[in-house]
Amino acid sequence: MFKEFKEFAVKGNVVDMGVGIVIGAAFTTIVKSFVDDIVNPIIGLFTGGVDFSGLYINLSGEEITNLAEAKEAGLAVVTYGVFINAIIAFVIVAWVLFFVVRGVNTLRRSVEPPTEPPAEDAPAAPPADIQLLGEIRDLLKNRPV
Repeated sequence: MFKEFKEFAVKGNVVDMGVGIVIGAAFTTIVKSFVDDIVNPIIGLFTGGVDFSGLYINLSGEEITNLAEAKEAGLAVVTYGVFINAIIAFVIVAWVLFFVVRGVNTLRRSVEPPTEPPAEDAPAAPPADIQLLGEIRDLLKNRPV
């Protein structure tokens, strides 16, 4: 059983997947920082200083002045600004991955030998009786009237 597990664990696909997950987690951290530290301040500049991560809806009905106070008090709040940040991060990741996959596909096409389109098959010969009738027709056309 250990031998089977070892074969499974060291297969190329499992190792590649593990590397992809680790790189994906690191990339997610970079994108989160990009959204929080670069994109949101720029958007805030155009929206009058609105910071998405501070946007919330108070569900408790109690008077609070900011999100930190609500979280400290353990009040029920919907932090839709954090959700907006997550959407922005997702769009950035999807956009970057689109260009990565597009580049890999272009590279793959340039490396692979071009495939020739399948040759068109010649039309099948008509059956013998149809051929015979065609010959008779041609002989009758050429016969003097």
